[in-house]
Amino acid sequence: MNLSNQTWVTEFFFLGFSDDPQTQLLLFISFLIIYFVTALGNLLLIILVLADSKLHTPMYFFLCNLSVADLCFSTSIVPQALVHMLTRRKIISFMGCATQLFLFLIFGCTGCALLSVMSYDRYLAICDPMHYPLIMTKKVCVQLALGCWVSGVVVSIVDTTFTLQVPYRGENKISHFFCEAPALLALGSADTYRAEKVIFIMGVVILLAPVSLILVSYGSIIVTVVRIKTTSGRLKAFSTCGSHLLVVTIFYVSAIMTYMTPKSSKEQGKLVSVFYAVIAPMLNPLIYSLRNKEVKRALRNTITKGQICKL
Repeated sequence: MNLSNQTWVTEFFFLGFSDDPQTQLLLFISFLIIYFVTALGNLLLIILVLADSKLHTPMYFFLCNLSVADLCFSTSIVPQALVHMLTRRKIISFMGCATQLFLFLIFGCTGCALLSVMSYDRYLAICDPMHYPLIMTKKVCVQLALGCWVSGVVVSIVDTTFTLQVPYRGENKISHFFCEAPALLALGSADTYRAEKVIFIMGVVILLAPVSLILVSYGSIIVTVVRIKTTSGRLKAFSTCGSHLLVVTIFYVSAIMTYMTPKSSKEQGKLVSVFYAVIAPMLNPLIYSLRNKEVKRALRNTITKGQICKL
């Protein structure tokens, strides 16, 4: 291929899911509802944790951080996707695409790290309750949360840098609904092996390592739960762990399929991305917190005292 006769790409065109108006409208309504629930659920959780002193515990501190990450994660993708579903020309500038990629990776990778820290927190609370207050101090919680955000920024910088270092000339149609590294690299005008290798290594750090910690933590939790004498106690613990693992499975399996599988398996990447980029941020507040009695109590108290209006 003669690259000298091709111009540098200044904008990208999203192919999206379909050109059919009815399908686009159906997708628009679905994504709008999901985003509304995502924003409402995460904002509500953040407000409740800030307003109710009884929720100032390590578990809800990490959940609050996860809600911030999820809200920003979803906002970096869905609003623009909604606009594109109502237009025929789904265009984004090169710098706009780079910005979306950078922000999307920061909040997504931070969420990955937070999920693993939350599993460790639950492991200590259930398997070693005597030492839990001594280990999960306020200082340690802040350090762990800060570490999650720093890791998200670092991975985002590395992935974005190597993705954008690939020359993009000529082809500018992205077979996706947002700017994601694998979809962008498919348009590269040069060898993308180096960038793909770096992204794979970052995937091991931010995907495989956290999911391994999660599996070990929940494995230990399950062993401890089995030893609970009361049936109601076991059922309650299994219900909680099961719902948590469901969200973790949806998020990590779809993310791993996108970032750590061969090119030949990425044709359906945009469909898989919907699970971890759109659906998971909606499920997290519903599964992790809004089903809990403590959060329901905090919601009733906050509404009664009128604290939501004051905030």
